Amino acid sequence: MRLIVTRPAGDLEPLKAKLEAMGHAVLAAPLLGVAFTGARAPDKPYQAVLVTSANGARAIAHHPERRRLVAPAAIAVGPASAQAAREAGFARVEEAAGGDVGGVIAHVIATRSPSAGPLLYASGDVTAGALEEALAARGFDVDRAILYAARPVESLPDETLAAVRRGAAQGVLLYSPRTAAVWAGLLAAANLRDEARDLRHFCISANTAAAVHGALPHVPVSVASQATEQAMLALLATGG
Repeated sequence: MRLIVTRPAGDLEPLKAKLEAMGHAVLAAPLLGVAFTGARAPDKPYQAVLVTSANGARAIAHHPERRRLVAPAAIAVGPASAQAAREAGFARVEEAAGGDVGGVIAHVIATRSPSAGPLLYASGDVTAGALEEALAARGFDVDRAILYAARPVESLPDETLAAVRRGAAQGVLLYSPRTAAVWAGLLAAANLRDEARDLRHFCISANTAAAVHGALPHVPVSVASQATEQAMLALLATGG
């Protein structure tokens, strides 16, 4: 298949290589641009750092206080975030099950005690999943440090627009409700909603699929069995 891949630049190249090894052609169309803020995190004896995106770990890798921030254990949302945490310098990395924020919440509740100290949430400027509220309700002290900002791009690449216009792409990969909404908005801005009618939308989660259906009710949608890249690749292997 010829696939439109919407991951940010830091995640796109490794995924592109995997897809090409599977025999797919890839059109790179990042929907979010990521910038690290360098914001200061409170200086506390954290028992763990919560990483719900690989960008959170990458922000720590570039942070002026990296050595202090990587001293606790990292609890990562999935394999990509866990690998990014290791590359950032965390010596102890735990991977939550499920591949989403709910999995991180469940992992913290199962493996940590509120009495053991506060938690640091390495966050972007836009979040989903109510992580802080859910853990606070269980007695945990959670500090959120906004270490990166993800901004929607203003338009799709010309090659992607041309492929949608000609029906030359067979699928698009979407990894969050936010990117699904950005994708739909950019199609509308380019007057290509109808041209996307036969483009299969491969979604990492039911929430992402719901965002697609809400904005583009006429397009075919397939949903991964789990919110992980491995499940997305398995979905593509079956053709959706």
